[in-house]
Parts: sequence; C-alpha cells; structure tokens
Amino acid sequence: MAAIDTSNTSVSAKSRPGVHRLKKYSLRTDMTPMVDLGFLLITFFVFTAEMSKPAVTKLVMPAEGTQTTLGESDALTVMLEKNNVVYYYHGDPGKAFAEGKIYATGFAVDKGIGNIIREKQKLLAANPASREGKDGLMLLIKPGEEASYQNVVDMLDEAMINNVKEYAILKPEKEEVDYLNRKQ
Repeated sequence: MAAIDTSNTSVSAKSRPGVHRLKKYSLRTDMTPMVDLGFLLITFFVFTAEMSKPAVTKLVMPAEGTQTTLGESDALTVMLEKNNVVYYYHGDPGKAFAEGKIYATGFAVDKGIGNIIREKQKLLAANPASREGKDGLMLLIKPGEEASYQNVVDMLDEAMINNVKEYAILKPEKEEVDYLNRKQ
C-alpha cells in the first residue's frame, strides 16, 4: 500500500504572517504485496509447466504365436503407403483381393479414413448380430515399406479420435505387399 509521510517537511523560505505555503508530503510505496504477487505468479507458472509434460501412448504389439480368429464383419484393414495414400478393405483379405474390393483414400477430414471408420462403426451399431456394437470394430493397421512414421501416427490419431477400442499394428501379408507394389 502507499503511505503518505506526514512528518513536518514543509518547505518555506521565510515565515511571514498571512502567507501560507502548501506542505509537500513525500510519497512512499510499500512493495511487499507486489513481491508476494510476483512469487505467487512464478510459483503458478513453475507448477503448470512441470505438470504439463507430454505423455507417451503405450503401444502393445501382438505376441508372436498362434493367431486368434476375428469375425469378418468386425475387421477393417488399413494399409498405409507413401504420399498419405491409404488402402482399406473390410473383412477377409482373400475375399477382398479376389473380388477387387480394396479401396483407396487419404487422411482428409470429410472423405478420408476417419469417415470410413465412422461408417463401419455405424454399420456395426445397426447390426443386431454384432455383440459389441460399434465398440466391436477391430482396426488392423498395416504400414507398407514406403509408409512414413507420420502416416502411422496419423492413423493412430484417427483411431483415438473415432474412439476405436481395439486396433493393432501388423506386418502386411505377402498378397498385401504384392498389391502395394503393383499400385506404385
């Protein structure tokens, strides 16, 4: 707080009767509350900067050994390739390759892989035979030889954004590698 020093420090050249000079008081500012506020702000920023460290997502890779079976209607396989090209198919790979039902897309917001995931989740939610509904979607991510690390991270982001509960990063099968090599 500011305090006014009222000690008798009036300035008068000569004291004459009838002439009154204004007294000049000196002003003294107490900086204690300002220092307290400064330390509180410094403490706040130190704590918030320390608590907001980036977190790493735990990635669990499938164990080597016998494969588990997956319902054909629950599977969506995504093959990543260079230049942000994403190939995808539903269900069994042998059937998808035989019938030519492999489609290409990208990471665009409106017509990209995120939209495909949402459509698949809607189909699973509407299917009465699906025991888990939209949470039953199993997303199989298979990066090709030319896929960048950024493509894999973008695909994991799409899985998180669309609330995909089950996903795995796998090596592409031989027929998938052959397909990706033909498309280049």
